[in-house]
Amino acid sequence: MAAPGAPDAPADAPAASRCGLVAIVGRPNVGKSTLLNALVGQKISITSRKAQTTRHRITGIRTAGVSQFVFVDTPGFQSKHGTALHRTMNRTVLASLADVDLVLFVVEAGRFDLDDAKVLALLPAGKPAVLVANKLDRVKRRAELLPWLKSMQQRHDFAQFVPMSAEKRADVDRLLHIVDPLLPEGPWLYEADALTDRNERFLAGEIIREKLFRLTGDELPYSATVVIDSFDDEGGSDGAPPAQAAGGRPLRRIGASIIVERDAHKGMVVGRGGERLKRIGSEARQDLERLWDAKVFLELWVKVRSGWADDEAHLRSFGYE
Repeated sequence: MAAPGAPDAPADAPAASRCGLVAIVGRPNVGKSTLLNALVGQKISITSRKAQTTRHRITGIRTAGVSQFVFVDTPGFQSKHGTALHRTMNRTVLASLADVDLVLFVVEAGRFDLDDAKVLALLPAGKPAVLVANKLDRVKRRAELLPWLKSMQQRHDFAQFVPMSAEKRADVDRLLHIVDPLLPEGPWLYEADALTDRNERFLAGEIIREKLFRLTGDELPYSATVVIDSFDDEGGSDGAPPAQAAGGRPLRRIGASIIVERDAHKGMVVGRGGERLKRIGSEARQDLERLWDAKVFLELWVKVRSGWADDEAHLRSFGYE
């Protein structure tokens, strides 16, 4: 078990400790990112009603007692589209499953369709898996849930079944309690106060992309992304101390480009008189200031790059693995 860039033995880890990599997998829009944020107790993975919002492997860390949970949020497995972007996302899912100690297989409570089945077929044999039946609050007839759970047990030998709602704190705590004894014994990979292995530059791009999808809804096609052009939290390039805003808070200046495939898409993002782009920037800036407890200056541009989502070179330049 290893995590790129993680320390071998954090100084604050107890002598008798548990630590495990836990993949969160499922088809698009079953609530994986919402679940990750709830498990970590901090927003580190973006959410929106638009399917397939998550595009990268994102690690969230929760340390409790002697146990450290290293959760890996993965993109929803793509079974209907064949662009280079979707193939890249699927490779991310498969690589994540190969690395982990435990899998949380997330479905909507009471529902199992062909897309769920395709993800279930990817689960490695012999690796413990927990069925997370999410969105329990939407099930109107709870009596129908028991036969559904029995049918799920016939599909896969799950270690545990957890009907729950990721938006309920008690349900999330119960899931952590169930997963805890399934973690292998071993040293922690991260310090006790770590929340994610992603840097602030990455998180800034994700937050902007979340606001883009939320404020354009179904109007904007899926093929849009965000690239961070500049990220400055220093006083300058001459070794000066970090800049400070009024009130002593740290200051970050961020420049970012929203990438779309057509001129018409650019108009959708900018909006009449530039109002939509201003709102995207304003809401993203407010989220980032809350996340970092810092003052943020954010500048956004919209650029057209035709066919970027099916171009391997563009994908690599935009940070897709």
